[in-house]
Amino acid sequence: MEHRGVLIIGGGNAGVSLAARLLRDGADDVAVVESQAVHRYRPLLNYVGSGEATMSSLERPAAKVMPEGATWIEDQVVAVDPAGPSVRLASGREVGCTTLVVCPGLEEDWDATPGLREAQAAGWAGSTFVIETAPVVWSALRHLRAGRVVFTVPPEPAPCGATALKPLFMACDHWRRQGVLRDIEVHLVLPGPTPLGLAGPDGRLEQVLASYGVRVLREGRVTGLADRRVTFTTPAGEVELDDVTYAHVVPHYRAPRWVTESDLEGAGDAGLVDVDPQTMRHRRHPSVWSLGDVADLRTRPSGGGLRKQVEVLSHNITTAGSEPPQHYDGYTVMPITTSRRRLMLVEVDRDGRPAPTVPFPDLTKPRVMTWYADRYGLPLTYFTRILRGKV
Repeated sequence: MEHRGVLIIGGGNAGVSLAARLLRDGADDVAVVESQAVHRYRPLLNYVGSGEATMSSLERPAAKVMPEGATWIEDQVVAVDPAGPSVRLASGREVGCTTLVVCPGLEEDWDATPGLREAQAAGWAGSTFVIETAPVVWSALRHLRAGRVVFTVPPEPAPCGATALKPLFMACDHWRRQGVLRDIEVHLVLPGPTPLGLAGPDGRLEQVLASYGVRVLREGRVTGLADRRVTFTTPAGEVELDDVTYAHVVPHYRAPRWVTESDLEGAGDAGLVDVDPQTMRHRRHPSVWSLGDVADLRTRPSGGGLRKQVEVLSHNITTAGSEPPQHYDGYTVMPITTSRRRLMLVEVDRDGRPAPTVPFPDLTKPRVMTWYADRYGLPLTYFTRILRGKV
């Protein structure tokens, strides 16, 4: 069995930026296991599905983003022995390590929403969160002149689930500019009683929803799609919407199956990796760490949260046993467009308390400048600095 110093499972934002930061912090022999040949900046998918970006703008060859000095193992993990620690790959190869970092992201849980795949294949459903359907969402929405449309926000855990409001608001703004919004019956299904569960930002979002005339179904869960009919469950019972012109339904998410089969998961149904949410070290296996969407960090996953996690985790790994661990406070950020050129930025800690990165202006107020930063500034920063461990 070959051996590595630090073995990172996952070559997305979490894995690549952590590998780069570890190397900058003095670690050596860092390897990343990633089977995909294309690396994507996933936050731009919402803009692809709203006609504001192209797939080529968010994609780079994985070989181009892997940090210099890191070893790319182009394979797929099928099993983990956390006691080793070691991993078994799809090719049959086995790799042991001194330190294992688990950050493969989350997978779509298609079984949780019967009929969703079939509705997507039929063309009347899709999601900006899904690579295969994001490029065709806008072509389905932009020419609507009348009909019934459904949007959903996924339950947690989800990869920055609150941003599922982006395609809703950008589509509504487009329809209003085209003078057809009054002829389109727009429904939003929320997993909770309010959009975010945060009093201040929720107040602003409720005003935006009302201004577009969106009909909100609260504490709802999509339980099936068939024949242009979407079925939901709510505390009050089952609800059906017939004759749906288009359904923007975000799938539910869960950890990869090998996480739940490898004594890595905690107590939740989604199979998240059981770590101390402050240090990101596994509760039962001290040589295993985790960050990103798959880690049970008791906060909402986001790319902004990852930047804080990478900084803390790199320190904790490179100084383990010699310095006290740093703590991650659960900081996360939710960028939500309220129109095609305005965006509100909601930054909170693990307890939902405001945690703005700048003291003023109030970035929870929708602004043009935050829209430009989210659409153009952050993608540039992502590829030139974040993935290089410089932020």
